[in-house]
Amino acid sequence: MTRPPLIGVTTSEVRAAVLTRPLREGDPPQPEMALGMVYMRAVELAGGLPVVLPPLASERVAPLVEQLAGICLSGGPDLAPAGYGAPPDPHLGPTEPALDEFELRVAEHADRLGLPILGICRGSQALNVARGGTLHQHLPDVTDGSVEHRQTEPGHVATHPVRIEPGSRLAQILSADETDVNSFHHQAVAGLGRGLHAVAWAPDGTIEGVEGDEERLVLGVQWHAEGLVGRPEHLALFETLVREAGRSGMLQAA
Repeated sequence: MTRPPLIGVTTSEVRAAVLTRPLREGDPPQPEMALGMVYMRAVELAGGLPVVLPPLASERVAPLVEQLAGICLSGGPDLAPAGYGAPPDPHLGPTEPALDEFELRVAEHADRLGLPILGICRGSQALNVARGGTLHQHLPDVTDGSVEHRQTEPGHVATHPVRIEPGSRLAQILSADETDVNSFHHQAVAGLGRGLHAVAWAPDGTIEGVEGDEERLVLGVQWHAEGLVGRPEHLALFETLVREAGRSGMLQAA
């Protein structure tokens, strides 16, 4: 029986000890990793074995990523604009530069190894920044307000459509040139990183999907697809990651 491929999922955030709520019977307050279980479930449903990647020091990134067959860059807080050479916008939320550094190094090393990559929301932005791209720090500054990008509905509810480039890898995966998505962000891709192309847009022009020009999967979506895996087209994103990771793992083993 073929072993399911190991998919590394980056930590969404690291919460300070003062923000944690320890049990009386548990450990004392301390910084904690946080990642929604929906990511684990999405990878599992797609046939992969998910593992959460702790934000380690830069010199530990390579030996960690080399154990994996595929990468999912998760959602999370705003990326620090210093990572793409920009001053902070007044609307910038809390950032975690150490987590940014780790996630960017993970994306870069996955690129060097030729691993399939799927970026989700912040993860799509991190993929772009890792390749030298930039971000819009606050969408209300650059859009007409016709799309609510920070919805109040639950994550399993889709609230706006996205248009997808016909013939793109994303369109092939979703089997559609348009789909409905959820939305939990106020930042988005601005200048595209090396080898990346915009392939999906919200009605207000916001970039909602980017993909690489490589044969392997290098794909970022601005929506939280992990919350929509009850819909086959969104589960297909994770299924594609797992399928390509399986091939990648077989090539590494050979």
